[in-house]
Amino acid sequence: MLASADLIAAEDTRRTGRLLAGFGIKGRLVSYFEGNERSRVPELLQALRDGSDVAVVSDGGMPGLSDPGYRLVSACAEEGITVDVVPGPSAVVAALVVSGLPTDRFVFEGFLPRSGQARARCLQGLSRERRTIVIFESPRRVGRTLAELAEALGDRRAAVVRELTKLHQEVLREKLSELSAQLRDRELKGEVVLVIAGADDEERTIDVEEAARHAAELVAGGARKRDAAREAARATGVPASRIYAELVDRN
Repeated sequence: MLASADLIAAEDTRRTGRLLAGFGIKGRLVSYFEGNERSRVPELLQALRDGSDVAVVSDGGMPGLSDPGYRLVSACAEEGITVDVVPGPSAVVAALVVSGLPTDRFVFEGFLPRSGQARARCLQGLSRERRTIVIFESPRRVGRTLAELAEALGDRRAAVVRELTKLHQEVLREKLSELSAQLRDRELKGEVVLVIAGADDEERTIDVEEAARHAAELVAGGARKRDAAREAARATGVPASRIYAELVDRN
């Protein structure tokens, strides 16, 4: 496909340039990454309208999946331009399989919101998720994210998968709290995927109701809802976010 393309849009032209050189391919390269994706799409669309074949290459994953490509594919679909996909490595599925966690049903969350209410709402929503959860994360934020996941979801089984299919591939399988402790002060590099077990029978509705009842008693005694949820979580083992959500729903 690369040899037959008239134009190759690459997330990292240096890496793709070395790949092309290694196979003796002399295609025309243009950069196509997060910073210029919006502005580059009209140019690539025009090349396609003019009859050129355009190939999209991402640096370390599947184009269009938390990598550049979605906007161009969407624009092509709107104009009736044919889009083909060449199967290749996908960190989502590869990490899921190597994690050792259930693979029959899973949800891909991409990158979590970095901070604020958006992140809190996202974590709260995941606390109810029964499917295996797959998340991308920056190597600089892995320790913090693992700790927040443990607080919001409970201490579930999880895997940290780094640099999949590459020279320094690494897979760590432990509970969230143990992974957080291991990686808190460790400087990671490369692409990181987190895979977390879904809510299981230990988080049955009856457990949440009992924990929420305990928290409601604390609120009736003057405690703030979030403080009551944390206290009930320590007493029952049910994630604080689940208890807080139940308190809000009851109001």
